Amino acid sequence: MISPEFFINTLSEHGVDFFTGVPDSLLKSVCAYITDHKDSNHHVIAANEGGAVALATGYHLATGHIGCVYMQNSGLGNVVNPLASLTDREVYGIPMLLLIGWRGRPGQHDEPQHVKQGKITTGLLNVLGVNYEVLSHDESIAARQIEHAMDEIKCRRDVFALVIEKDTFEPYTLQQSTENNLLLGREEAIGLIADSIEHDAVVVSTTGMISRELFEYRTAKGEGHERDFLTVGSMGHASQIALGIAMQHPERKVYCLDGDGATIMHMGALAITGSRKQKNYVHVVLNNGAHDSVGGQPTAGFDIDLVQIALGCGYMKALRIDSRDELNNLNNILKDIEGPVFVEIRVRRGNRKDLGRPTTTPSDNKTALMDFLMKETSKK
Repeated sequence: MISPEFFINTLSEHGVDFFTGVPDSLLKSVCAYITDHKDSNHHVIAANEGGAVALATGYHLATGHIGCVYMQNSGLGNVVNPLASLTDREVYGIPMLLLIGWRGRPGQHDEPQHVKQGKITTGLLNVLGVNYEVLSHDESIAARQIEHAMDEIKCRRDVFALVIEKDTFEPYTLQQSTENNLLLGREEAIGLIADSIEHDAVVVSTTGMISRELFEYRTAKGEGHERDFLTVGSMGHASQIALGIAMQHPERKVYCLDGDGATIMHMGALAITGSRKQKNYVHVVLNNGAHDSVGGQPTAGFDIDLVQIALGCGYMKALRIDSRDELNNLNNILKDIEGPVFVEIRVRRGNRKDLGRPTTTPSDNKTALMDFLMKETSKK
């Protein structure tokens, strides 16, 4: 395995000293090391991967130096446009190093949302004309690969990718504290919401811990999962899935359980939701100020005012909750309010170590929800 310190120091020896991207579980040790050892002028946790490519482009234009963009391979979808129409040698020719975590690599077991992306990762790079190497777990070989990558980048004025497999890096834990003093836990908040919403309401939950915790809560209560759409992939898009359902089923409430990182990733969705004035739509953002499931690197969630942003985007009502008592009263607050409504719930970081994953397949989840919607609609 490779030491994150060795890896970053080797990049620095080749002149790479600016890092940006979206944290990934396979890169969490490197991301944590960068967070601890690079100041804010040399490291930016981006809203999304496309934005990170743009940041690294601006860095190169300003300095002539080469930036490094890190991401999970799911983020390749967000970088196709800037890689093809901005950095490509046929356009501006912006040199750049990509670090890509290879979730769902063929032959390795992974979650269903990573299987397809894993199969097409190297193919996408080939289509985009991005040369790449799969980084070795051996430091001496990795050092030669980095040297080759940097030679390619400098000589060709092009983008080069290092593709990272599972267990490539030695563990490194983030030293900078991102803890907060909030009393309300995310899983507790999800339970309180699930218990209080209307019996025919639909819940669309975002990717990561929120969907896992909602699934486990329903299971612990002996309830089915047919009312919930668990968005296991497509980070940042749960709110628009929920809006699409709400528009076609105005007779029922639709709740989106979102995260701060996901909301920030595609914040333009707030403008669309606000402009639609969908009366039956409730957008709940569980904000802990961190990318909790991929190492705890901070988001901008506590640095911005999500409530005021939602109001500015046209939500009819927006409020912030940070206590159990306030959350218990949420239904009374929402009872006579027409949506779209935005609710920011500030929660502390962390999750149970024994937290499981959904035991149903995404296809089963989809079918159950669609059946539920059809049956409930026919009753009305």
